[in-house]
Amino acid sequence: MNIFVAKMNYDTQEGSLRDAFAEFGEVDSCKIIMDKFTGRSKGFGFVEMPNDDEAKNAISALNDKDLDGRTIVVKEAEPRKPRDNFGGGGGNRRY
Repeated sequence: MNIFVAKMNYDTQEGSLRDAFAEFGEVDSCKIIMDKFTGRSKGFGFVEMPNDDEAKNAISALNDKDLDGRTIVVKEAEPRKPRDNFGGGGGNRRY
């Protein structure tokens, strides 16, 4: 199960995030999303756990709990929605 973790401390490292979830079972992967321009954490990330029951236990136990001084939000990740790649701009076009 893919788990979304939000409102994290910007100093939280992937190791401490992994450790928090590993208390509930096996963790396949752990990824904190970084800003590509500043290299700083965006304050959210994803954890993948292969066992859905363990993942659900982790979600219910860790949601609204403290991690590195911040109260985190933990929930099942929603699948990405396809984007319409129409580009941007183009405002006042006359035909």
